Amino acid sequence: MVGSVAKKLSQIIHDLAKEKAWQIVALEVKPDHVHCFVSADPSVAPHKIVKAIKGRSSNMLRKEFPELCKLPSLWTRSYFCSTTGNVSNETVRKYIEAQSKK
Repeated sequence: MVGSVAKKLSQIIHDLAKEKAWQIVALEVKPDHVHCFVSADPSVAPHKIVKAIKGRSSNMLRKEFPELCKLPSLWTRSYFCSTTGNVSNETVRKYIEAQSKK
């Protein structure tokens, strides 16, 4: 995802987070993946966050960018999720922000 699609995806994720009372600590949209550091209430299962982001963004991006409808799916089923227990939040945030320089 690049250009206006990447910008719209970022906006969708931030809007969804605000609606759900999640905090986006860091976000970097790359052409073939997304790094998203989310702070949410511990009662919210991580897979529900991923499902909400992928579902909402797929629907909205395909409406705004019809060329994306040619793809069989916008997202794969896979994702990586981890907690920050072993490293500081600052370390994770810096790592994600550094992705924009790559």
